[in-house]
Amino acid sequence: MQAIRAARLFDGDETVLAGEPTVIVEDGRVVSVRHDGSVPSGAALVDLGDATLLPGLIDAHVHLAFDAGADPVGALAARDDAQALEGMRAAARTALAAGITTVRDLGDRGYLGLLLRAESARDPAAGPHLLTAGPPITTTRGHCWYLGGEADGVESVRAAVRARAERGVDVIKIMASGGELTPGTRSHLSQYGIDELRAAVDEAHRRGLPITAHAHAGQAIADAVEAGVDSVEHCSFFTEDGVEARPEVIEKMARTGVVVSATFGAVPGAAIPPRITARLAALTDLFARFRKAGATVVFGTDAGIGPPKPHDVLPHTVGMTVRTLGLTPVEALRAVTSLPARLCRLDRRKGRLAPGMDADILAVAGDPLTDPAALLDVRAVFRLGHRVR
Repeated sequence: MQAIRAARLFDGDETVLAGEPTVIVEDGRVVSVRHDGSVPSGAALVDLGDATLLPGLIDAHVHLAFDAGADPVGALAARDDAQALEGMRAAARTALAAGITTVRDLGDRGYLGLLLRAESARDPAAGPHLLTAGPPITTTRGHCWYLGGEADGVESVRAAVRARAERGVDVIKIMASGGELTPGTRSHLSQYGIDELRAAVDEAHRRGLPITAHAHAGQAIADAVEAGVDSVEHCSFFTEDGVEARPEVIEKMARTGVVVSATFGAVPGAAIPPRITARLAALTDLFARFRKAGATVVFGTDAGIGPPKPHDVLPHTVGMTVRTLGLTPVEALRAVTSLPARLCRLDRRKGRLAPGMDADILAVAGDPLTDPAALLDVRAVFRLGHRVR
């Protein structure tokens, strides 16, 4: 048994504690959270001093197979599977060292994520708790086709979902629109129609799996929501040269509980593509619409897709959302802890510091509830009670 003590604690929901709160951990789980700094007899004390304890962060959208370099697609193509898996291991360790204790990988090659998932399950220090989608389902030569997930038509899409379920993936990812990373596709245009998306949703839910849709285009978002997906990645409502929100779709997302899984955040000073920079003001307004409608928004990062998004970028996202989107620090922290835990169906284990939860704990210097930059000053990381930093 160990007792992890600091000056402050955020539980991942709404509760903020001061006065030396102490998390009691045994066998990888949180036994209790004490408010007075007391330590059970026989417990090993880890006193982190003037720090804040909070749940390990959850990045709901990463790509461990991409190296966050200038040409992530080309770099992956040049690697065989053994080299790609070694790169994924390194990316996972980078994320974990930043306090990101759970990641949802939404696109790998050859189901390599399943191998990495098994490794991190055996050894908590190997990387975060990993959820994986395998190769995303896409049209022939569609977005990320080079990952090996091409499927055209209703029956082919159904078969693709079945194949992933039989492999043991945690989530189904389908490319409802084109994307920024694949020449020949267009973000503002749909790839699949409503029939294919309904088939994918039906087959995923029949197998007990959540399904998320990559969708930038307004019509792709509308069709994905109508089809019944659990979440929409990006959800940016791109047109050919801008952003055009569809209020009726946003309201339906809020009403039916479809989660906006926004890929937000970049390292400071990173060069953002001009076509994205030109849309930032409109995207800020779009997020205000999500909030006003009451839609649930979680923040992933799309980590790996280029230099602005290394695999440890998520802590930067919290500060960026506070500065640019008007979230409070508590709202921003919930969007990278308890809310993505719920989206990932891990809310009985992850995303909060409470009795019975996994002892995935991040400790940072200072107080991220007043200054989100504190998340960048990591003092300790625990996964399943094992100190990994």
